Amino acid sequence: MRTDSSPTRLPGRDTGGETLEVVVWRERQLLAAGFDRPLAAKLAPDCTFDLHALIELVERGCSPDLAARILAPLAGERKPC
Repeated sequence: MRTDSSPTRLPGRDTGGETLEVVVWRERQLLAAGFDRPLAAKLAPDCTFDLHALIELVERGCSPDLAARILAPLAGERKPC
């Protein structure tokens, strides 16, 4: 049991403020929407990808890969969660 109140950081990488809880939640949402695990793991920690827009595109019949390409940020843009 954790006794401190600091957020859990992703191990082994510069998280830029990403908490494990947010990234895990985003990944679970993507998996539930039909994204495969590698793609969900790639998209979950990058909040430049609008989670709801990704899921909406897939619900409307777009493949997860194409949804990710459509909503991909411009080169160099990244918004950690």
